[in-house]
Amino acid sequence: MKKRIFILCAAAFCMSHLTSHATKQPSAFEKADYVVLLDSTSVSVKPTGSGSFAINKVIKIQSEKGAVDNRIIRYDYDPLTAHATFEHVTITHADGTKKHLDVKKTYDYAAPARAIYWGARQIMIELGALKVGDIIDYQINKQGFTYALLDNMQLLADDEERFVPPMRGHFYDIVPFWVSQPTVRKVYHLNIPAEKDIQYQFYQGACAVSMRYSDYGKTYTWSIDNLLPIQREPNMVDLYDAAPKLMLSSTNHWKDKSLWFNKVNEDYGSFNAIPEAEQKVAEIIKGKTTEMEKVAALTHWVADNIRYSGITMGKGEGYTLHNLKMNFTDRCGVCKDIAGTLIAFLRIAGFQAYPAMTMAGSRVESIPADHFNHCVAVVRLSNGTLMPLDPTWVPFCRELWSSAEQQQNYLPGVPEGSDLLLTPLSAPENHYVRIQVQNKLDEQGNLTGVLTIGGEGQSDRAIRNIFTLGMQYDWKNSLENQLMAVSPNAKLLSVDYGKNPKDYQAAPISITFKYSIPNYAMRGNNGELFYKPFSFNNLYNSLKSYMNIDTTVEKRKYGFRDSCSRLIDINETVTLPNGYVMTNPEKNDQMTGSGADFKGSLTQTKNKITLTNNLRLKKRIYQSADWDSFRQAVNAHKNYSNHLIIKKN
Repeated sequence: MKKRIFILCAAAFCMSHLTSHATKQPSAFEKADYVVLLDSTSVSVKPTGSGSFAINKVIKIQSEKGAVDNRIIRYDYDPLTAHATFEHVTITHADGTKKHLDVKKTYDYAAPARAIYWGARQIMIELGALKVGDIIDYQINKQGFTYALLDNMQLLADDEERFVPPMRGHFYDIVPFWVSQPTVRKVYHLNIPAEKDIQYQFYQGACAVSMRYSDYGKTYTWSIDNLLPIQREPNMVDLYDAAPKLMLSSTNHWKDKSLWFNKVNEDYGSFNAIPEAEQKVAEIIKGKTTEMEKVAALTHWVADNIRYSGITMGKGEGYTLHNLKMNFTDRCGVCKDIAGTLIAFLRIAGFQAYPAMTMAGSRVESIPADHFNHCVAVVRLSNGTLMPLDPTWVPFCRELWSSAEQQQNYLPGVPEGSDLLLTPLSAPENHYVRIQVQNKLDEQGNLTGVLTIGGEGQSDRAIRNIFTLGMQYDWKNSLENQLMAVSPNAKLLSVDYGKNPKDYQAAPISITFKYSIPNYAMRGNNGELFYKPFSFNNLYNSLKSYMNIDTTVEKRKYGFRDSCSRLIDINETVTLPNGYVMTNPEKNDQMTGSGADFKGSLTQTKNKITLTNNLRLKKRIYQSADWDSFRQAVNAHKNYSNHLIIKKN
């Protein structure tokens, strides 16, 4: 009761104090549709590691849009590991009168879900019509933690033990300190028992921090005043990698988490063999002689045959991986089920294999605060190297670890323990796109030609998708659509994609098109022809995510990202009608840098124009310092897409 009275009094004080100072804020506060006067989270941690969260927000409405935006308050929680309720919701009108909403009218319902159906829920309360000048003050109380340990789920819903975190006695939190609306004050309080230690670090910014002893034990406070929304840049890295955040954990080292992760799954028997799986493994690796052949065969079978669909499978979800019997029988699950199947298969085949945690989308820091959202596998090769494998991200892909995850942290759960690791860069040549075009143009602007496109790695996967994911009856139509994107007049004369393009493990993809395009080149009033380089005219745009990055931006404050490192290699020739010449100046460009390299040329020899481009994009995640070289290289590449003017000599 004392704690509740303290929180209510503090909120009331902040509301009156901050409201009186709101007019002194910068103009961004005055122009905002609504202002957050207070964004406060107070956490009290029990010796078991379970946390009691009091989440308090005070919001001032400053426009009709702001009123509409705040008409409903929602909050997400996972009922397997936490419980959330509205403590109070009050609206203070401009004339000083107050309206106290009945929190018993809160709606508690299944949260919208896609692909993963684990029973997540939302609480929601409707505030009704709001007016400019209204101040909303609400508090949500939450008990629990973020992840579920499988064995705890057999306990009753009203049993407090279900809120104890998997690593009993430990507490961690990841606190974003960025905001979506102007915020007068953002604060995070942590109350922990005197005997419990916590390590923390504030990243990508500065804050006021203090620690005081209290009757409860120790109280830490982190706060920032006058926060504005971060000015986002196109294709910038995740906000966790750019904006202010607080990471804290009572776990000493990542190795402690690694050892625990290994033990909890070994104790549960997640990877115990079953006869049906032993028979399947023997079938998959039959005839395979080297360890890499066996690893590749097992990884690809699991990737291609375990469907991604996350339904609730038993007592709960979280760090403990479901056992092989469940996964092999159901042939579906989320990342941990797919990775767990591969680990069990590898062990049956005689390998040492273990689960690993990773974070797809952002960086994991040195503070062991469990910033993970994805499960993968590692296998120990004969030379002792731990090799990461991700069957979830490589269905019908020639890679074993998706390079869409390069520069990504992961933590293996191995018996000897491990520190946090980082997946390396993948060379652009591992993901090449090679476009070879041989075109012939006549005096009327009609075009005939041959296009050969090939790719490896992530580029192979993107080109091959029509064969591995599409219906065979639609293959020709899908390929013809690639030409139709170049010109609606295009006619596919023939296409050669080999005997079995679905067999992605056999060799890198290669497709050869023969085509004709009437009136491809536009005719000018004086008989000149305007020719758009074929290889730059909407051809396989799905392979060119870098073209969607706005390179008119001269400077960047934050890092940025593309889908993958990549090599774009283009060689296009155009045979002109006799007596015609290109009037554009010839080109010969070359540049190199930390983010990208580029070489390109445009020349004419006799009646043949030759265009070459070699663009090397070196990373998936770039630093802001890489922007100049990336921008210059991509812009130079784009400059070769300009129309060529061809006249009769």
